[in-house]
Amino acid sequence: MESSDVELDLQRSVQAVLRELSSQAPALQNNQGMWRWSLHKKVERDPGKSPVLVRILLRELEKAESEDLRHVIIPLLHTLLYVLTKATGITEELYRRTYSFCTRLLTLPAPYCTVALDCAIRLKTETAVPGTLYQRLVIAEQNLTSEMYPYQERVFLFVDPELVSPSVCSALLLEIEAAQAQQTPEACMRHVVSHALQAVLGDACHASALQRKLKASPRHALERYFHAVVAAVEQMAGEPNPSREGHLERLEEIYCSLLGPAAAARESCCGDRLQDPQPSIPLPSPHITFHLWTDEEQLWKELVLFLRPRSQLRLSADLEALDLQGLWPDRELARASMLSTDSGIERDLPAGADELPVPSSPEMERAGLQRKGGIKKRMWPPDVLMPACWDGPQGLHRRTGMPSGDGELLPGVSRLHTARVLVLGDDRMLGRLAQAYHSLRKRETQKFCLTPRLSLQLYYIPVLAPEELPSCRHSELRELATFLGRADPWYQSTVNTLCPAIHKLAEMPPSLDTSRTVDPFILDVITYYVRMGTQPIYFQIYTVKIFRDLSQDPAEDIFLTELKVKIQDSKFPKDGFSPRRKGAAEGPGAELSICYQKALLSHRAQEVSSSLRATGLVLKALPASDTEGSGPTHAPPPAAPVIDHRCLNVNVMEVVKSSNLAGRSFSTVMNTFRTATIQIQSQDQRLLTLLLDKDSRRTYRDVVRFEVAPCPEPCSGMHKSKAPCFGSPQPEVEGTKAKPKPLLMPINTFSGIVQ
Repeated sequence: MESSDVELDLQRSVQAVLRELSSQAPALQNNQGMWRWSLHKKVERDPGKSPVLVRILLRELEKAESEDLRHVIIPLLHTLLYVLTKATGITEELYRRTYSFCTRLLTLPAPYCTVALDCAIRLKTETAVPGTLYQRLVIAEQNLTSEMYPYQERVFLFVDPELVSPSVCSALLLEIEAAQAQQTPEACMRHVVSHALQAVLGDACHASALQRKLKASPRHALERYFHAVVAAVEQMAGEPNPSREGHLERLEEIYCSLLGPAAAARESCCGDRLQDPQPSIPLPSPHITFHLWTDEEQLWKELVLFLRPRSQLRLSADLEALDLQGLWPDRELARASMLSTDSGIERDLPAGADELPVPSSPEMERAGLQRKGGIKKRMWPPDVLMPACWDGPQGLHRRTGMPSGDGELLPGVSRLHTARVLVLGDDRMLGRLAQAYHSLRKRETQKFCLTPRLSLQLYYIPVLAPEELPSCRHSELRELATFLGRADPWYQSTVNTLCPAIHKLAEMPPSLDTSRTVDPFILDVITYYVRMGTQPIYFQIYTVKIFRDLSQDPAEDIFLTELKVKIQDSKFPKDGFSPRRKGAAEGPGAELSICYQKALLSHRAQEVSSSLRATGLVLKALPASDTEGSGPTHAPPPAAPVIDHRCLNVNVMEVVKSSNLAGRSFSTVMNTFRTATIQIQSQDQRLLTLLLDKDSRRTYRDVVRFEVAPCPEPCSGMHKSKAPCFGSPQPEVEGTKAKPKPLLMPINTFSGIVQ
C-alpha cells in the first residue's frame, strides 16, 4: 500500500473515533469502542504505520487545542501514548513535538493538566531512552524477575456468579486462557529484547534475523541477553542527563554479541537492500487471574497471596518483625521504666564522659542507633494512622514514571506490587466491592500489612444479565456506570459499550484450539482500560445503623449507591417500642419521624425534624441529574458539584390526606431533599424493610429505626492522649477532636473528571 493510501486509511479511522465522541446517533453508538480497537490493530499488524499514525494524532490534537475542542483531547492523548508505548522507529522530532504539546496542556484546568502531566513524565523518559515504557510494562505485568526493575502487577478479575451468567463466565475464562497460553516467560523476554534493540538501533537492526536468533537461543542464553538489555535501559533511564550515544553503543554491543559482528553487518546490509517488512512485536496482555466471588474475605486473601511469594525476599528484617508483631496504632503502648543513677552533679560523671567520640567511630554509630531510657513513643507518619494515601485523592505532581502508587509509605519500604482489581457486574456488585474495600481498610488499622507494599487500583465494567437488558430495571442497575460515562466520555465510549459484546462472546461456540492466533476484542479492551485508566473518581461510602430493638445495639452495614425503604404489612406487638402517635390517622404507609442535616452550599449545620406519613423512600448517593439519560455528552461537564457528589438525595413518597363530600381520600406526592446524615424512625406500629445497593441478599426486615451517615475512614477522628500522672491516677484527657475523614472508594477512569 502506498504511503498516501496508508495515511488516508488511518486518517479515516481517526475521524471515525472523533465522530463517535461527538455524536449521539444510534448507528454510531452500536459500534462504539470498535473504531479505537481497529485503529490499534492496524498499527499492530503493520508496525511501519506507527509514525504515520503518530503524526495524524498530533495534528488532530493541535487542531483540538486551537479550536478549543477539549472533549477529544484526553481520548486522543491516551490513543497517542498507547501507540508510542508499543511502537518502534519513532523519530526524536515526533517525541519532542508530543512532549511540547503535553507541557502546553499544563495550563488547562483538571483533568486535562493531570492527564497531560502523566503523559509528559512518561514521554520524557521514552524520548531519552526509547523502549523504556514497553520494557517496564512487560516486566511488571508478566512478573518477570529483574533486579533492575523489581515491580510487579496483576489484574484480578472478580465476577459474582449469582449476578453474571455461567456462559459469560466461561467465555471470559476461555478468552483469557487462550491469550495467556501463548505468553510464556521466554516469549515475553524475547519481545523485550527485540523491542529494545529495534527502538534504539532503528534501521540498523535486522529484526527478522534477530527474532530467529532469539527463538533458537536456549533459556539460559535468553535470560542473559534479557538481563543485559534491561540493565542497559534502566541504568540509562535512571541517569539525570542520559546520553543517547552511550546507550546506542551499549545496545550495539549486545546486538553484535547476539548475531556476531560479521553476521550483524551482513544482515544489516541485506536488510537495507531487500527492504524486508518490519515484523510485529506484540505487547502481551497483562497477567489476569479469574475469580468467582463467593467469599467475603476473598479479596483480602488474594492480595495477601499476591504479596507472599516474593515479599519475604525483598523486605528488611525490621519490617518482617513489624509485620509479625502487627502495627496497632490505637493500642496503648506500654511504658518502659528505667532506674536512673545520674545524681545531677558534674563531678560524679565517669572519666572521659565529656569527650565526644570520633564521627566515624563504632561508638558514634552505636550512639546513633541507641535511644535513652524513658517512655517509648512510636512515631507514625501522618498518613499511617489513616491510610488514605492508599490510592486516595492525589495531587498533581504524583510520580507516574513508575507504576501507579509507587513511593514509600514507610521509610525504606517501596510499593513494588500493584493490584488492579477489576469487577464485572452491576450496582449490586459495586456494593459488594464497597463492603470488601471497607473491610480491607479496617483490617489495615489492626495489622498494617498491605498498605506499605501494595498499590490498589479499582476498575469497573458494567455487565447485566441478558434477561435484564430490555427491561426498565436495566437503567436502575447501572446508575453508577451511567454516572461514570457522563463524567468521562472516553469511559462511555470504551467501557460502557462492552456489555453487548460480552454477551455476543458468550453466545458464540467455544473454540478449544488455542494454537491459532486470534484477536480477542474483549480482552484487548480490558487491557487498554487497566493500562490507561489511571485517573480515579471517588465515591462516598455510607454507613447505616439498623435498630430492630431500640433497647439493643444496632447492626451496622454500608452502602454505596442506594438504600430503599419499604413499609411492611406486619405491625409491632402491643408492647412495641414505638407506640402509635395520638391523633395519627389510619391510611396507607406509615407515620415516620425524620431528622436530617440539610445540605447547604455554605456547609453550615442546619437540623431539620419533621413527621409525615409515607409509603416508602429511597436514599440515592448519586445525583439524579447525572443518572438520567445515556450516551456521551459533546463535551465533558466542567466538574460535578461537590455538594451533589457527596450528599444523599432522599426521595420520600409522602401520603397527603384530603377531605371532601365523599369522605377522606389519600394521594401520594414525591418530596425530595439533600442531606449528609439522616435518622428515620417509625412512629406507629408499622415495621420497615431496608434494601441496600439494590441487592436482595442484603435485605433487613422488621426495622424500627435506622441512621445513615458518611462512613468515616477507619482510625480517623479523635485520638486519646494520656495526661501526665503525678501521684494519684488521673482520667484520660481527650485530644483534639478532628473531623472524621470520609471513606471514599476510587474507581479508575480515563480522565477522572469528578473530584
